[in-house]
Amino acid sequence: MITSFARAVVTGAFTVALSVPVGGALAASASPVDPPSPQTQKDLEQSMRGEAFANASYRLYAAQAQREKLPSVARLFERTANVELGEHFKEEAQLSGLVGSDAENLRAAVAGETYESRQMYPGFARQAKAGGDSRAAARFSEAARDEGRHARAFEAALRAVESGEGTVPKPPKADKVRVPQGPPEVRAQQTKADLDAALHGEGLAYAKYQQYAEHAKDPAVAKLFRGTSDVELHEHFAAEAKLAGLVGDTRANLTKAIAGEQYESRTMYPTFAKRAEAAGDSQAAARFSNNAEDEAGHARAFQRELDRLPEQPEQPPAADSQ
Repeated sequence: MITSFARAVVTGAFTVALSVPVGGALAASASPVDPPSPQTQKDLEQSMRGEAFANASYRLYAAQAQREKLPSVARLFERTANVELGEHFKEEAQLSGLVGSDAENLRAAVAGETYESRQMYPGFARQAKAGGDSRAAARFSEAARDEGRHARAFEAALRAVESGEGTVPKPPKADKVRVPQGPPEVRAQQTKADLDAALHGEGLAYAKYQQYAEHAKDPAVAKLFRGTSDVELHEHFAAEAKLAGLVGDTRANLTKAIAGEQYESRTMYPTFAKRAEAAGDSQAAARFSNNAEDEAGHARAFQRELDRLPEQPEQPPAADSQ
C-alpha cells in the first residue's frame, strides 16, 4: 500500500458510505462476526481505504512498467494489487460488516453517490476554479454529473428490489482513461488535496462495489455494481490520477511503494493490531498482524525489483550561462 493513503484525510462519500448501517457481516461469512469496538472499526475503515487505493495505484504502476518493458515489475505490481483487494480488503470488509443485503448495499451506495454529486465534487470544482485549475474544475464537475446518474440508477434498482416491480437499470460503461507518467497538472495546494481525497474515494468505491457485486442475490444488481465500479476505477480514478501526477517512472513508483509498505508493516498495522487486541477484537488483531507481515514481504519484493533496475545515466552538468 502507499504511505499517503494511510495518513490521508478522508472526506466525502467514502466515509458516508462506510458509516451507513449495512446490517451485519458479509453474506459470504462462514460464521457471524462480532461487531468490533469503535476504535477497531475506525482502524478497519482506514486500512480498507488504504488497501483499495493501493490496488488502484499499483495497477497504474503495472501499466507504466509494461510501457518501460519491465514485465517482471509489472507482474509484481499486478500480483500485489490482487492481494490488497482480494485478500486484505476483502477480509477487513468482512470484519467491519461492510456488506449487507442487496437493498442495504444499494442504500449505502445511494448515500455515497448523492453526497459526492451534490456536495463533495461541486465543492472541489469551485475550489479548483478559484485556484486557477480549470481542467481539474471541469473534471470534478463531470464527476459530479456521473455520480448523480449513479445515484439515480441505484435508487431505481432499490425500488425494484424492494417492491419487486420495475427493472434494475443497465450498468454504465466506463470511458477508460490512459494514465502516462507525468508531473501534476494542477498548481493550487487545495486542488492537490482535493484530488487526493477524490482518488481515495474512487478507489474505495471500486473496491466496495466489487464486494457488493460478488455477494449480490440479484444478477442485475451485481451487473449494475460491477459496471459502476468500472467507471469509478477506469474513468474517475484514472482521470484524477493523471491530473495529480500519480504515476512516475518505474523507479519512482517502486520507491514510493516501498515507503508505503514499510510504513504499514512497521507502524500502522502493528499499532492497529495492538489496539484491537487490547479491545478484545482478536480476529481483527490477527488480520492486522497478518497484513503487517504481508506488507513487509511486499516491501522486500519491491526493493529487489528496484535493485535490479539499470542505473540511471548521470545527467550532464548544466551549461554555464555566463
